[in-house]
Amino acid sequence: MQDLDRITFDPSVMGGRACIRGMRLTVSLIVNLVASGMSVAEILEEYPDLDAEDVHQALRYAAFLAEEHVQPLDVPTA
Repeated sequence: MQDLDRITFDPSVMGGRACIRGMRLTVSLIVNLVASGMSVAEILEEYPDLDAEDVHQALRYAAFLAEEHVQPLDVPTA
């Protein structure tokens, strides 16, 4: 996985979901805010404990999880 040092997992924080730097801000929250049309600047204004790199790493982590690997099907011939 890419350098995602700000993405943390702790069973005692948000049930172990992917969070930003151990805070109670999940990657899914950040991704949903971006998907809803918020800019990075708007997110940082709404969540002042974050910085731009937190948002960028959340998006990179989401992209990593969504990466597709197509496996060809071996269809037997009759």
